[in-house]
Amino acid sequence: MPTTRPTVVLVHDGCSDATSWFGVIAELHRRGLSVLALANPLRGLPHDAAYLSSVLATVDGPVVLVGHSYGGAVITEAGAAPNVVSLVYVAAYLPDVGESHDALASRFTPSPLVPRLRRTRFATDATDDWANELTVPMECFRPFVAADLDQEVAQVLAALQRPVAERVLTDAPTTAAWRTRPSWALVTGADRALPPAIQRFTAQRAGATTLELPEASHAVAVSRPTTVAELIHDAARVGRDPAGKAASGRRGRSR
Repeated sequence: MPTTRPTVVLVHDGCSDATSWFGVIAELHRRGLSVLALANPLRGLPHDAAYLSSVLATVDGPVVLVGHSYGGAVITEAGAAPNVVSLVYVAAYLPDVGESHDALASRFTPSPLVPRLRRTRFATDATDDWANELTVPMECFRPFVAADLDQEVAQVLAALQRPVAERVLTDAPTTAAWRTRPSWALVTGADRALPPAIQRFTAQRAGATTLELPEASHAVAVSRPTTVAELIHDAARVGRDPAGKAASGRRGRSR
């Protein structure tokens, strides 16, 4: 059982940046929690997870690790760090070892957003090695990512987005931290970027304490910051039993 209040470490999605957590951070501060919003590099799962691991090593005391969408894969890979006491998945997927986003997506109705993503070339290093990166076209951002936000806010988020390497769709974790850490998941029922069925299936498979918001979009951290913060606060209050699963909290709850 942690003896000090944990630090909440937030990991954003691809085609996003750390400002998407603005409202959640404010709510967590009101609850007396320390927060670090990571600048996810978005260069591929091995790279991004290694970066997160290096950041976690600098945090004194216990950590509640939170991932949004692709950030869920990053915290799955890096979340077995010794100071991580719980995991929170926000409109995210919880992959198993060797299971990529595309492998999961092939088992469900595909996201209508993925074929609309804009692909551009970028130099991966100084040796003229090139790869693809993805962004959401401006006209697609609100209908597919932020349908429960007004147009002005959605346009700001679209302008703030950072490109993500296309390889994140096929990269697969080498470890699944949710197998050894208590986990929470928020499923966004009106999500047109990451299908709710994928979120729901992977959360249930992991035995995560699950909250479902039927009308929430993928941008739930912006549209419902209080609800997201409440779920994170729940994860921050709960200790671990010897098996590493949640010591309290209800499983499979919904609203």
